[in-house]
Amino acid sequence: MNSTLHSFMDIFETDFTDGKESVRLQKIIIPIIQRDYAQGRRDPEVDRVRSRFLDSLHGALSEPITLDFVYGDIDENGVMTPLDGQQRLTTLFLLYWYAAKKARVSKEDSAFLSRFGYETRYSARYFCKELTTFTPSFQTALSEEIVDQAWFPLDWQKDPTISSMLVMLDAIDEKFKDAEDLWDKLKNGAITFYFLPIRDMGLTDDLYIKMNSRGKPLTRFEHFKAELERCIRSVDEETTKRIMPKIDRDWTDLLWQYRDSDNGGIDDMVTDDEFLKYFRFVCDIICYQKGESPQGKSSDEFNLLAEYFTGEKETVLHNLETLESYFTCWCRIDGFGSPKEFLQSCMSRTHEDGKIVVDSRNKLDIFEDCLHSYADKSGRLRLFPLNRIVLLYAIICFLRHRKEISFPEFIVRLRMVNNLIQNSEDEISDRNDRNRLPAILQQTQTVMMTGEVSDTIENNFNVNQIAEEKEKKAFLAQQPNRAELVYVLEDHPNLKGQISIIGLDHVDYAARFASLFSCEWDLIDCALMSIGDYGQQERNKWRWQYGSRKMQIAWDELFHKSGNIGFEKTREILIQLLSKAESFTNEYLLGVRNEFISSCESSGIYPWRYYYVRYDAFRPGSYGKYSNSNVSEKPYLFSVMQTKSQWSSNTYMPYLKEADDAHLSRDSFGQRLVYGDRHIVCDNAAYLLRDNATETVIRAYPIPQNEDGMDMEDRILLLKKLISTKELLSV
Repeated sequence: MNSTLHSFMDIFETDFTDGKESVRLQKIIIPIIQRDYAQGRRDPEVDRVRSRFLDSLHGALSEPITLDFVYGDIDENGVMTPLDGQQRLTTLFLLYWYAAKKARVSKEDSAFLSRFGYETRYSARYFCKELTTFTPSFQTALSEEIVDQAWFPLDWQKDPTISSMLVMLDAIDEKFKDAEDLWDKLKNGAITFYFLPIRDMGLTDDLYIKMNSRGKPLTRFEHFKAELERCIRSVDEETTKRIMPKIDRDWTDLLWQYRDSDNGGIDDMVTDDEFLKYFRFVCDIICYQKGESPQGKSSDEFNLLAEYFTGEKETVLHNLETLESYFTCWCRIDGFGSPKEFLQSCMSRTHEDGKIVVDSRNKLDIFEDCLHSYADKSGRLRLFPLNRIVLLYAIICFLRHRKEISFPEFIVRLRMVNNLIQNSEDEISDRNDRNRLPAILQQTQTVMMTGEVSDTIENNFNVNQIAEEKEKKAFLAQQPNRAELVYVLEDHPNLKGQISIIGLDHVDYAARFASLFSCEWDLIDCALMSIGDYGQQERNKWRWQYGSRKMQIAWDELFHKSGNIGFEKTREILIQLLSKAESFTNEYLLGVRNEFISSCESSGIYPWRYYYVRYDAFRPGSYGKYSNSNVSEKPYLFSVMQTKSQWSSNTYMPYLKEADDAHLSRDSFGQRLVYGDRHIVCDNAAYLLRDNATETVIRAYPIPQNEDGMDMEDRILLLKKLISTKELLSV
């Protein structure tokens, strides 16, 4: 038998023949073996499917639609039992019932409704019968009015088919309550479907199990794939024929090796989640390339289909080409057995020739990371960081243009992009007031396709890093034999691609720098300060940045150009230290420290950095943050901060803490030593004894200083002496 086009109304007046005999369809009966009606279930996923289906049906009022095939067996009595299409037929039954009752059509015109029914349960069968004879008032929710009827036993609400129908009726009413001429438009074929009668097959349980998965509902991905096919087919049939087989074969084979194997169940055998997460990544790239942001847009894959794969043909075809190439480029990578093998050839945890360094917190297989981590289980929250999006985009640029870019050139260009990414943490942003991703992706594509960094693209990566990448490119063009030295420096964990703290004029110090930072950071800190005050003043003018004995972020702040004042001075002092030896040990650095301390003590001159080097309290191992808002007038009054940006109860004046930690007041942010009703504070050139209640200065104890404002006595030893002799408290 051939398939024919029908509406839910006219199918009941149609004769079907297999070439030998003809039979008119009299009834549609959902058999016992079929599953319950499910499109009205209360479930987030079903809610979404129901909403989209009703949107499609509502759209048919202005532009008729044809639904998918319905398969069914018709017996000699004209009774059709659906093998596939039960859910759609039931929804159409409810929609036609709603339209008929709303239009108050005659019993004769709506009589066909009584020829649809359920045999799954006694309750479902009689509910359908009663429903066809009932006319609601439409004054309250349909479900409430139906449940209130005398013919509706309360236990019917426990029938999943009936409860689902009630939900659907309310949803239909919400969607179609203002629809004009609904009955007439349905009667005139606004909604049709292809019906394929199947006869002589033997209507067995096995057949139902094969055709309808014995009640297992279609997955979200199966709905999505059908919708995707409809979108493509509406634009171009040839594109449909090319892409849909790839989804089922090439792309499934690609994703199969990445399927989630942690569930220990049937989900291990599908790649649905992986496909949908990568699909969302591609859609986000399309969005950014349009100069827009996905922020505030729906992340539902069906809404993404409507956003990017429906509408103007030229745009949709471009987006489909993007989708196709983003999947296909991973399927067969010449010279490599898998995407994982390819990515391992160009990424590493530490410096390796011909590879970029990837932070240990991130997976080397960035493709797998995207497939599993791009979004949370709901698909709404994006978990994949923006910097990873940019890096993956760079790699895909190469894979899509492999014939145009050699592998060695790819590694060089990927290194440039990786350097830009690592040093543009603030710039790589996608906020309502600051979406730089479109420009950043444009710059990334330029680098990957040409090997050049464009000066014409505004608001992309960090300007300092852009300038450095251009300098390094010009330098290596003249001195290619020094490339490995540059790359070794770039890959050091304390530099992360930005080497300006060493400079191209000192790339030969690469091994020295690595040797230095294999030593204890606290000793490096002391050695640098022994040479000079290497700290940097932050833009706010009251915070200062120094090193840390244990926190990487402090050194990152120092060694990467920013708005801080003093980067060149830091560089100068670092180069001076590196110039002292070809390799470094803790013992060597300790010697630099001790020599500086001895020189201060022998000369009787104690600058602020002497205290920094001499006393551990000045180097607590936190963020390396210090506070002094008036350093020009009070160069000694640096407070140690234990947090990154603000004062806290753990902030302290280090001279006071070192002298008498037991009496340091946390309530005053560590700025005083409290003894009964008195307290001591440190001024730039004196210790002040003050009254707690009035803050009146009881007595000042000068700290000897020379005409240059330098201490001539160790002020910590002085304070300890005053405390130990009780002189401060005897006034």
